[in-house]
Amino acid sequence: MGLFSAIMGNAGAVSKENLLKDYGKLLTEGEDIELGFKLLRDTFVFTTKRLILVDHQGLTGSKVEYLSISYKSISRFSVETSGTFELDAELKIWISSEANPSIRKKFNKSVNVYDVQNVLAHHVLK
Repeated sequence: MGLFSAIMGNAGAVSKENLLKDYGKLLTEGEDIELGFKLLRDTFVFTTKRLILVDHQGLTGSKVEYLSISYKSISRFSVETSGTFELDAELKIWISSEANPSIRKKFNKSVNVYDVQNVLAHHVLK
């Protein structure tokens, strides 16, 4: 992921090996990482059981919040692909019956948004 994309708030893909090294301690028995993306300081991880949002807070980023969202609590989601002259695609996730998206993330061109949509659809539509 390029610095410009990170500054603009766009997420880039992260390898499973790096995700396991950094967040493997968060996984439960039988849970595996499927996909992960990183913003400048924040990361979100799609596992076989849930979506984990990692939010580094404060100036130094030493305070970290790990938000765990079960797929069954996701009521709907949308993936908006980038246009010809746009640099990013956007993911929106609604939790339970909220009127507005609870989560909004932008992806840069290095992310295949169809992979993201596929993982969410696979888990949410069970």
